[in-house]
Amino acid sequence: MPIPATPTATRSHVHNFSGGPGALPAIVTEQAAEALREVPEVGLPLLGISHRSAWFRGVVDEAEALIRDLAALPPDFHVLFLQGGSTLQFSQIPMNFLRGRPAAQYLHTGYWSAKALAEARREGAVDVVWSGEAEGFRRLPADDELRFADGAAYVHYVSNETVEGLQFHRVPGRGDAVRICDASADFLSAPPAMDRIGLLYAHAQKNLGAAGVTVVLIRDGWMRGGAPGLPTMLDYRVQAAAHSLHNTPPVFAIYVALLALRWLRDEIGGVAAMARINAAKAAAVYAAIDGSGGFYRSRVAPADRSRMNAVFTAPTPELDRRLAAEAAEEGLVGLEGHRSIGGLRASLYNPVTPESAAVLAGFLRDFARRRG
Repeated sequence: MPIPATPTATRSHVHNFSGGPGALPAIVTEQAAEALREVPEVGLPLLGISHRSAWFRGVVDEAEALIRDLAALPPDFHVLFLQGGSTLQFSQIPMNFLRGRPAAQYLHTGYWSAKALAEARREGAVDVVWSGEAEGFRRLPADDELRFADGAAYVHYVSNETVEGLQFHRVPGRGDAVRICDASADFLSAPPAMDRIGLLYAHAQKNLGAAGVTVVLIRDGWMRGGAPGLPTMLDYRVQAAAHSLHNTPPVFAIYVALLALRWLRDEIGGVAAMARINAAKAAAVYAAIDGSGGFYRSRVAPADRSRMNAVFTAPTPELDRRLAAEAAEEGLVGLEGHRSIGGLRASLYNPVTPESAAVLAGFLRDFARRRG
C-alpha cells in the first residue's frame, strides 16, 4: 500500500519513534522556536507573555475552535486545557463522578488502564467489566465478552494502550452508559466518535504537541452533576467557567498545541486525511514485521493492533538491544520497548512522517536479513 506524502517544512536525518514525548511536525518545531525568541504579533518572547493578555486569550479560543472543528464536537461539549497529564485525570474523574455513586465500570486492557483502575478505587466501588491480564494483554475484548450493569456511574476505557500496542477500532460500551475515554495516544489520529462519549481526555505529548497540557472534552449536562465540595482545581465546573484560565495555564504547551492543530488542518487536511496517512504508515511497518519469516514477532492479535504503537520482538533480548542500538546509529531513535515488557516499540504518532515509517520498514527488513 503506497504511503501518501506528508507536507513538512524541512527534512531531518533523525526519525523519532519515541513512545512519548513523541515527534513534533518540523514546521511546528520551527514556529515554536521562533516564538520563544519573539511572537511577531506581540513583540515579546512567548515565555514572557501574560496568560491574561488578549493575545493568549485568542490562542486558547483558536485552539478550542480548531478542536471543535477537527473532532466534529457536538455543541454541548466544553473544551478544557488542564494540567497534571492524563495521570491526574485518573483521579479527577472518579472524584467528580464516582463519589457517593454506584460502581464505575472499567475495562482492564493494559498498563495505563491498570493505573486508572487503581486511582478510581480510592474514590469508590469499581467493577472490572473485562480484564486481559490473564492472557498477558495480547488482545481486546469482543463485544459479546462485555457485561455492563445497569446504573453504573460511568464506563472507562483506554482507546490505545501504548505499552502493549493495543487499540480499540470501535467504541466499546452500552449505548445508555456514559463512556469516558482516555485517548492520550490516539487523539485526532482518526475521527473520534464524540456523539458516543461523555468525557474524553488526552495529554498533548503524543499527537498534539509538547508535555504540560491535557485536553479534556466533557459534556455540559453531565459535568454539572459532579460531586459537591471538590478541591477547586479539580472541579471541572470551575475550570469550564474560567475557560481554562482559573490559574496560570501552561502557556507554551497550549501554544504548541495550537500550532499542531493548525498543521493538522492546513498541512494534512484534517483528521480523516490523517487517519489515511496513519493507516498507511502502520501498514508499512507491520508488513516488514509480518514479512520477516518469523524473525520478528508481534504479541498483539492482528485485529487489535495499534496504528500508533507497533510492539514487537526480535528472536532474543540481545537482538532487541542490538536492533535498537544499530537503528539509533542510523538515526532511527526511540525503538526500545516500554520498561515493563521490554522488546521493541515503534510509535507512529501523527507527526511521524510516512517517509520515516518507510525508512523504518526498510531498516527492519535489512536487519532481519543480516541477523536472521
